[in-house]
Amino acid sequence: MTGMTSTTVMPAEWARHERTWLAFPPANDTFGAPGSESLRRAREAWSRVARTIARYEPVTVLANPDDADTARTLLGADITVTETVLDDAWLRDSGPTFVHRSSGAVSAVNWVFNGWGAQHWAAWENDQHVGRAVAASAGTPVEDSRLVNEGGGFHIDGRGTVLLTETVQLDPRRNPGATRESVEAEIHARLGTRHAIWLSRGLGRDYEEFGTRGHVDIVAAFTPSGAVLLHRQDNPNHPDYEVTRLLKKELEQETGADGRPLVIIDVPAPTVTTDDDGFVDYSYINHYVCNGAVILCAFDDANDAVAADILGRAYPGRTIELVDARDIFSFGGGIHCITQQQPAPLENKGER
Repeated sequence: MTGMTSTTVMPAEWARHERTWLAFPPANDTFGAPGSESLRRAREAWSRVARTIARYEPVTVLANPDDADTARTLLGADITVTETVLDDAWLRDSGPTFVHRSSGAVSAVNWVFNGWGAQHWAAWENDQHVGRAVAASAGTPVEDSRLVNEGGGFHIDGRGTVLLTETVQLDPRRNPGATRESVEAEIHARLGTRHAIWLSRGLGRDYEEFGTRGHVDIVAAFTPSGAVLLHRQDNPNHPDYEVTRLLKKELEQETGADGRPLVIIDVPAPTVTTDDDGFVDYSYINHYVCNGAVILCAFDDANDAVAADILGRAYPGRTIELVDARDIFSFGGGIHCITQQQPAPLENKGER
C-alpha cells in the first residue's frame, strides 16, 4: 500500500552510524536478583556485544544509577555509561527509532511502549520513558507516535519497504481497533516508507509465555542489495519447520516498493533444536549491522560458519564478528534486540 509523503525517513541499518545504544541488564524477574549467577551471565553477555561494537563505532550504554559503577567496570573505558532508570534491557524495543529530517538532521521517533502488549510478566513504568531519555542524551528532537510499537517489530530496506507482522502491530493489547491501513499510515509517516509487507506470524517460541508475539527481526531482514535474509528451520521435528516454509511462501508472493519480486536468501537455523525450556528459536537473522561490521549471533554450532559465509556475501566489505548469543537468547532475545543505532546526520553521510 502506498503511504503519505513523510518529512522523516529512517535510514537502513547499514547506513553510517553516529553511535550504538544499549542498556545494562538490571536486577529483575528476567535476569535475576542482585548478585545472582543469572544476572552476572546477562551482564557479561550484553557487555561482550557492546565491547565488540565499540571496536567499530562509539557506544553508549544506559544503566540504572545503582548499577552505573558496575557497568563502567565491566564495559571498559571506551564505552560511555549514562544513568537512566530502567525496568529491562531490550533497547531495540523500549528505545526510540532514529530518523532523518528533511534537513538531514537526526530526530527520534518515540513509539508508545507497553511491555509487548501489556504482558503480565513485563514492567514498563520506567521503560516507557526510555525513548525520550535516549533522545535527550543524544541531543535530538523527539517526535511522539501514537502507535504501540517496538523496534524489533519492523525492518526496513532503505528503499521504501517495511516488514511488519500481523500479530504485533495488530495485536489488540497493543493497538486495539487498529487496521492494516491505520498502522501503515502511521508507520509510513514516521519512517518515510511507502510499501508494507505483512507476515502472518513469527517463530513458535515467540508465542509462548515470555515471547513478543511475533517480532520480525528474528525471522527476516533486508540487506543492502534489497534481498531478504529469511530464517529456515531444517529439522522437520521442530515446529518452525512448517512456520518458516509458510513465511517463505508469503514472501514469494510479495514485491518491494519498486514492484519487483523479492530476492530471498535462506539462512539455516543452528542445528541445535531444544534447550531446557523446549524448542529454541536460535536465529542468525537477529544480527546487528554497525560501521564496518556485522555482529552475528553465534551458538557454538556447525551452522555458525555457514551463516557467517552467507552474511559475509550479503554485507560485502564488512567484517563478520561472531559473538556468543546463547545467554542472550536464554533471557528472551538476540543481539539485534539489545542494540539500537543512531544514524549520522546526512551531511556526514557515508557508508562502508
